[in-house]
Amino acid sequence: MRDWKSYLEEGRGILGIELGSTRIKAVIIDEKYTVVASGTHSWENRLEDGVWTYTLEDVHTGLQDAYQDLLKNVQEQTGALIRSYRAIGISAMMHGYLPFDEEGHLLSRFRTWRNTTAHEAAEQLSMLLDHNIPDRWSSAHLYDCVLKGESHVSRIRFMTTLAGYIHYLLTGRKVIGVGDASGIFPVDMQTGDYRDDLLEIFEREITSRGYSIRLREVFPKVLKAGEDAGYLTKDGAAFLDSSGMLESGIRLCPPEGDAATGMIATNSIRCGRGNLSAGTSGFLMAVMEKDIQSLHREIEQINTPDGYPVAMVHANNCTTDISDWVSLFGEFADLTGRTLEPDELYGILYRKALEGEADAGGIFSYNFHAGEFIVGMERGCPMTVRKPDAAFSLSNFMRAQLFGTMAVLRIGVDLLREEGVTIDDVTAHGGLFKTAGVAQTLLAGALNVPVRVMETAGEGGAWGIAILAAYLMRDDTDEELPDYLDGRVFAAAKADCVMPAEKDVEGYNCYMKGYRMALAAERAASDSLLGAV
Repeated sequence: MRDWKSYLEEGRGILGIELGSTRIKAVIIDEKYTVVASGTHSWENRLEDGVWTYTLEDVHTGLQDAYQDLLKNVQEQTGALIRSYRAIGISAMMHGYLPFDEEGHLLSRFRTWRNTTAHEAAEQLSMLLDHNIPDRWSSAHLYDCVLKGESHVSRIRFMTTLAGYIHYLLTGRKVIGVGDASGIFPVDMQTGDYRDDLLEIFEREITSRGYSIRLREVFPKVLKAGEDAGYLTKDGAAFLDSSGMLESGIRLCPPEGDAATGMIATNSIRCGRGNLSAGTSGFLMAVMEKDIQSLHREIEQINTPDGYPVAMVHANNCTTDISDWVSLFGEFADLTGRTLEPDELYGILYRKALEGEADAGGIFSYNFHAGEFIVGMERGCPMTVRKPDAAFSLSNFMRAQLFGTMAVLRIGVDLLREEGVTIDDVTAHGGLFKTAGVAQTLLAGALNVPVRVMETAGEGGAWGIAILAAYLMRDDTDEELPDYLDGRVFAAAKADCVMPAEKDVEGYNCYMKGYRMALAAERAASDSLLGAV
């Protein structure tokens, strides 16, 4: 067995940290990209004066606690006291708003991706630029402050994302990875930098509102994966490790957003590849050879860590409603005297769905606990509808519920295909796929693409940014990132792939025809029931 104590104390490990919405996670990987140890810190955003936020103290103490938890676990498992690493990578939630003045003071509450208060500004900016700017993008929040005449705007000298902010604290450099940058402002895939033509339009608009902001001076500098992003300073080392043991001088890769590290963790950055995450919400990302040519407010365009355009379809609702139904069946099981553990209960009901008719027998599920932008729903009202002659069986009911988790994503994929976007395969991850083979099989039919589930997908974004830090230290600097991932990181990775079956493709097409027709009923229900409250 390897002498992990010596390995880690010699500074041969690579550190990756990701600040997610509910958890901050730190991991150390070795040269074979295996996680050696990890540490975590749980946190929650708070609603203050209508703004979803974390304080900077939350950010600082949470990051430090996660790192100390990592060190504690390392010492318990290996006895090692860590002083250095080969490289470090920082990732965090994309988007949001973190504006600073000349002295580095935060000028406004940190507005996270969860805020929708910039909706009107995002609409206007999208029309102005002829490019989709979602509500949560940093530029949308900036424009919202401009439109509202917020006094702090004139004092902004630097604005960044959460990952960019932490990277700045550690290195003193105001830089950002191209994937994270694409959630600030549109990126040109040819240059790997913010689009000059759109920057010029935006600056003119800001000037016409009475402000003078040079966006290139305010936004962080954009870097691609593998480019130099600075070194850990003495102050940065002391900030991250309160014990004072961590040495300065460690190289850092460009900081990235969670979407980019998710692409890395699922090996989904080559053109034609996609990845799909299915949890409380769901999103699908597909890597493209060129930008989307038409403005679609339903489709978001971001970039891979090496600069290729990515189309993102986001569904606000995914697994919440089906989890409620499973809970209801669990309550019934309790009444019969047989209490089932959650994994067993989900497994029984999900596998039953595979016995259902290909089109779910005339049953349709609308899982809208919240509004759903892609289908024009401002509010949500969960609903199950069936035809009078529907084959109302448990297998068809569960199949319809699973179909409902995928329907909005399918509508988005149809829009992509109208734009000529090709999706060769999809790597799926998230709670929906925990019961092996079920949701994976149905998704392959729903999207008519092969669907893979990888063992490493569960490692998450902290592992993904650690991989990018490892890529920074590669011996062959000419090796492109997709080749690096295919040939080194995932060369021996185990993955289960399901091909779409013709009957499942035809069945889901039939389901979607009815689903689209009955959306009017869903809209009427939500307007009537919620409008009356």
